[in-house]
Amino acid sequence: MSITPPARPTPPRGRERGGPAHRGVVLRSEQLSPHMVRVVLGGEGLARFATRGQTDHYVKLLFPAAGVTYPEPWDVAAIRESFPREQWPTTRTYTVRAWDEEARELSLDFVIHGDEGLAGPWAANAQPGDVLYFSGPGGGYAPDPEADWHLLAGDESALPAIAAALEALPASAEGHVFVEVENAEEEQKLDAPEGVAVRWLHRAGRPIGEPLVEAVAGLVFPEGVPQVFVHGEAGFVKELRRLLRVGKELPLDRLSISGYWRLGHNEDGWQASKREWNQQVEAEQEREQQN
Repeated sequence: MSITPPARPTPPRGRERGGPAHRGVVLRSEQLSPHMVRVVLGGEGLARFATRGQTDHYVKLLFPAAGVTYPEPWDVAAIRESFPREQWPTTRTYTVRAWDEEARELSLDFVIHGDEGLAGPWAANAQPGDVLYFSGPGGGYAPDPEADWHLLAGDESALPAIAAALEALPASAEGHVFVEVENAEEEQKLDAPEGVAVRWLHRAGRPIGEPLVEAVAGLVFPEGVPQVFVHGEAGFVKELRRLLRVGKELPLDRLSISGYWRLGHNEDGWQASKREWNQQVEAEQEREQQN
C-alpha cells in the first residue's frame, strides 16, 4: 500500500518533473518492522541525483504499464508525448529516508500491507539487481535551528521524514514528537536530541489519526512559537491544522502541514483532488478564524 507519499513558505517543488528519470538498482533491503521495509538503491543511474537540504525530500517512483517498453533513458515528458495515457508509467510518491552522496545510496521506506497497492508489494519482493526508475527530488521542509521549539506529528507515512528531521536537529533543540502506528511492533529507533520528547501512539484498531489528534490537543504548549511539521492521512491533518491555526493561532509560515494520503483513495485519486481539498480546508478554517 502506498501511504503517500512528501514549513515557512514552501519553496518551489519543480525538480520532480521533466528530464530523464533516475535509474536506481536495488542494492539491499531491510525489514524495519512487520509492516515497513527499507530498500536501498544505488548504481550509476543516480549520478545526477542530488538533495537540497530538506528533510522531507520525496521522489516519484515510476512503474511501467504492463507489457510496455519505454526508450532509454526514461523521460516522463517524452513518454507522455509519445504514448497513450493508458500506457504511461504509474507514479507513487515516497519520502527519501536518507541519501548518502559519497556512497551514492538512496534509502526509501515502504509501508507494506500484503499484496495491496503497487509500490508496497514491489518493495516487499525487491531483490538485489532489480531496477526502479524515479524522478525528483522535491521537498520543502527542514528544521529551523533558531525555532523556539519543534512539534512533529504524523502516521507511518510521515515516519521517514520525521526520522530525517530529528537527525538534522541541533543537539540543543527542544520539542515534542508524536508518531502514530498500529502497535508497539511497528515502533522504530529514532535518534532525537535530549530535549525532544518522542511519544509513540498505538491505534490498536482505532480510526487512523484519532490517537494523534488527542495527543496533540492534550499537549501543553511550551513558551515561544514552534516550528511545526504535521503530515499523514488527510482527515487527521485537517483536524490538527484547525487546532494549530484556529485554536493555537500559529502563523502559516511556521507550519509544514499537508495530507500525504487520504483514506479511501489511492494516490491517483488523492492527487487529482488534493488541491481542491486543501482550498476547501483553508477557506473553512479562515472563516473560523474570522468568527
